[in-house]
Amino acid sequence: MNQERRAQWLRGVLDLCVLALLSRGESYGYELSQALRAHGLGTVQGGTLYPVLLRLQRSGLLTAHWREGETGPARKYYRISPAGSAALRAAAIDWSAFAASVGAILSEEPKR
Repeated sequence: MNQERRAQWLRGVLDLCVLALLSRGESYGYELSQALRAHGLGTVQGGTLYPVLLRLQRSGLLTAHWREGETGPARKYYRISPAGSAALRAAAIDWSAFAASVGAILSEEPKR
């Protein structure tokens, strides 16, 4: 896949993907980055991910707390808030409708 195109698409849905991952349980930045990669979204650098996490936290969609590491430094764990869960539900409905519309356009036969 074209990396520039992937990056452009990812900017539009990264908030939604992060909220969805955190709806499954709390996590920290590196773990989220690995989960995004495992789901086929490629490598999401910290310089991209951490501003998203901070913005979502400041808007009340996430909460965060520091936890001492068992074998390393403390990590900042993020958890979806009730407002984040509501936002995720609404955005998931919007995304499904949007993706279906794009899919319909892309699958139409070209006029000759």
